[in-house]
Amino acid sequence: MAENVDAKIVIIGCGIAGIAAAHRLVKSGFTNVRILEATGRSGGRIKTGRLGNTMIEIGAAFIHGPSAKNPVFCLARDYNLLDPKSLTPENQAVDVGEDPPLVPNWFTSSGQKLNPDDMDPATDLFHVIVDNTPESKSDKQSWSSVGDFVKSEFQRRTAKKWKNKDKHTRQVLVGAMNSMLKEECCASATHSLDDLDLVGFSMYLSIKGVDCTFPSGAEGLISNLMSELPANLVSYSRPVRCVHWSYSESEENAVMVECEDGKKINADHVIVTVSLGYLKKHHSTLFSPPLPAKKLESIQTIGFGTCDKIHIEFESPWWDADCEIIYLVWDDEENISDHVSDISKNWVRKISSFNVVKSSKSGSHVLCGWISGHEAEHMETLPEQEVRRSITELIHRFSGDLTITPTRIECTRWFHDRWTLGSYCHPAIGCSAQNFKNMMEPLPTRGKQEPLQVMFAGEATHPSYYSTMHGALLSGRREADRLISHYS
Repeated sequence: MAENVDAKIVIIGCGIAGIAAAHRLVKSGFTNVRILEATGRSGGRIKTGRLGNTMIEIGAAFIHGPSAKNPVFCLARDYNLLDPKSLTPENQAVDVGEDPPLVPNWFTSSGQKLNPDDMDPATDLFHVIVDNTPESKSDKQSWSSVGDFVKSEFQRRTAKKWKNKDKHTRQVLVGAMNSMLKEECCASATHSLDDLDLVGFSMYLSIKGVDCTFPSGAEGLISNLMSELPANLVSYSRPVRCVHWSYSESEENAVMVECEDGKKINADHVIVTVSLGYLKKHHSTLFSPPLPAKKLESIQTIGFGTCDKIHIEFESPWWDADCEIIYLVWDDEENISDHVSDISKNWVRKISSFNVVKSSKSGSHVLCGWISGHEAEHMETLPEQEVRRSITELIHRFSGDLTITPTRIECTRWFHDRWTLGSYCHPAIGCSAQNFKNMMEPLPTRGKQEPLQVMFAGEATHPSYYSTMHGALLSGRREADRLISHYS
């Protein structure tokens, strides 16, 4: 237990990192904790919505690696938020990395439905290549990025192997390979795999278990956690303008938080949990004095991109009853690439797959399409009827059925969300473990006796679980523990 429990602690941001930090501190006997939240709600990038009578995830959807090592899984299990299948020992023991085994339907841009087995040469090859991404500098040879490595390995491995396949088969396999590349862009919230650092790529660690979702919405996790915190702990609609800290050792109210409404709050410690996108844009006004060079360099070096979802409701399904994911294969693509030429005209080509959204209501048929990078950012600027027209056209083209009409469409817009400015982080070119270490460093940095004036949490401060709910949660607990041991 901490002794000096009236230390004044201000947490900026009521996403899962901020909530986890507050939880830990309150449970350890700190009485003077408050969260300042810019918006009118808790949860940050965890946000559940509805499309008709189907629950949809606007933000984080998956528990990556649902097993005992994952704190989000443990909480969800204890709060009774999971379906029985996710709780089975088998489900927790499977080591799938980031590729849950889903039942696929494959369609081509000429409206053909493919036999999934015929796609195995492409999907298997893709996983083999990605799983063998070089992990150290010495392996790096001449590849400039993950994209460069994947493409050159693809050329190398297929030159002989696929030589005797006819042109159409080859083209379909290249299209399938490109679908996998685009899907990987969504997983990393990046524009292209050419933007990912080869060595940095292997810093991400996966946990055992087959990825699962929250049947009644990820926000259930937030409301359960919030219900265990004192009622008046969060001040909503209270954006922060500037965190004033000092290089000096003075312990007395070392930090002052200035809110946009002019209110000034003195604190002993501030935990900043804003998104990396927000830090990239606002660091120069958000901190006074400015952040140290090391911290700044890391904020600039770690990548932060957009992954959006397009939820589409249909009167009836045009996919198989057991289908869990639909892959779209453009069979007119000559080369292996995750780039789209002329984004304003062809942005829909970046959508590689649709997940079938499970619904508790019968008669509800919803797909969730994935799109990342500049194409996602472009989509966010389009009027709704334009998105609807493009998506309807896309579905007509791939299904070969012109009678299919979406009843409702709902797109996420994370890039234009002024408080996040994107989705989650990735190891951009030049990014190393050191950058994540720098992100975690409290201010000011001073040998053993750190006054811990300003601390940092959030998914972009976790060195191996960045981009995940559990990474964000653990980072909040980490900073709380730092304070707890500081006072014990």
